[in-house]
Amino acid sequence: MNIFVINSGSSSIKYQLFRMPQENPVCSGLVERIGLEGSSITHKTWKHGQELVTRESLTLADHQAGLHEVARLLTDPQIGVIANPEEIDAVGHRVVHGGESFKATTIISEPIKDKIKELFSLAPLHNPANYLGIEVAEKIFPNAKQIAVFDTAFHQTMPEKAYRYAIPAKFYTEKRIRAYGFHGTSHKYVSEQAMKKLNNPAAKIITIHLGNGCSMSAVDAGRSVDTSMGFGPVSGLIMGTRSGDIDASVIFHLIEQLGFSAQEVSNLLNKSSGMLGLTGFSDMRDIRKSITAGNKEADLAYDLYAYRIKKMIGAYVAVLNGLDALVFTAGVGENDTEIRKRICSNLEFLGIEMDEVKNEMPHTGTREINTENARVKIMVIPTNEELEIVKQCYELLTGENATEYD
Repeated sequence: MNIFVINSGSSSIKYQLFRMPQENPVCSGLVERIGLEGSSITHKTWKHGQELVTRESLTLADHQAGLHEVARLLTDPQIGVIANPEEIDAVGHRVVHGGESFKATTIISEPIKDKIKELFSLAPLHNPANYLGIEVAEKIFPNAKQIAVFDTAFHQTMPEKAYRYAIPAKFYTEKRIRAYGFHGTSHKYVSEQAMKKLNNPAAKIITIHLGNGCSMSAVDAGRSVDTSMGFGPVSGLIMGTRSGDIDASVIFHLIEQLGFSAQEVSNLLNKSSGMLGLTGFSDMRDIRKSITAGNKEADLAYDLYAYRIKKMIGAYVAVLNGLDALVFTAGVGENDTEIRKRICSNLEFLGIEMDEVKNEMPHTGTREINTENARVKIMVIPTNEELEIVKQCYELLTGENATEYD
């Protein structure tokens, strides 16, 4: 079964093609700067164990033009992996926000599209772009089932005490203002990988997704019971450009006393804060270089970043009433040895003991970096959101995964 996975952004399209049930992609690619000058496509295929890379610079007016070019590369006589677009059986779409309506992977119909449009206000930067990818894919791959995989769906198992806010109830009952959580596809994938590694389907796991965006999830027997992001993606941990949790009084002060507009505050907290605001850099590799050069502010920022995560670990151990594994994933979580070290230091009371030699060893796959006799496993598991999306699509189409839509 040929399943094409699309992650459509405002000016980009990430994609992978899988021949399920084989879980290795036969091709992948990235379309960048759609609708802007300097549009480009990087397209990779794997044939006979070799990776072939094609890079093209061209003008792409919109997402439809971009996906047409992708279809051309997929069917190219020299590097193509299918004969024509009709060979695509299904297209799996990442959709960031499913609200309370979508609890699982869902086949897209006109009513489903209408519901996704209704949720635009909850994710104005993401859902419209995801929706556009659906509409374009319907034209390019007319015979394929279109399937939505929602980032928020994994967290729909949270109990009400975890997702409600202490504001008048009508804001929840009438306006659905609550914590939804994000990065659910990643948290689901790595927690399932950890349960397999532990051979324990009832495992209590804390998953830590650290990239430019950062979030944590408390996972009990495969179910998300709490997560650090809330109504939107700015809350919780310190991130590349987002502030994470901040006293609401600061926002009132910025507006009422310092003359900021609501939009300026939103831009400040989403685009100019986090590690960028603290250090001038949003990329942790640049911050590490700055620390090595003796920058004390950069070193303090690292401590702030680790401290927020450490506090959340303590909270989630309490929520879970125990812990079997702590899982690091995503670009920073998988590659930054120093941040893992700072996060795990002085947590021996909780059974978290890092082997610093294992932590520093270069490795690209799943590994354990805890001491031999530690009560809690510390695991580094590379996330693979595209693989998780295609697995959920395949399970849905083969009848192994029931759709839940309210």
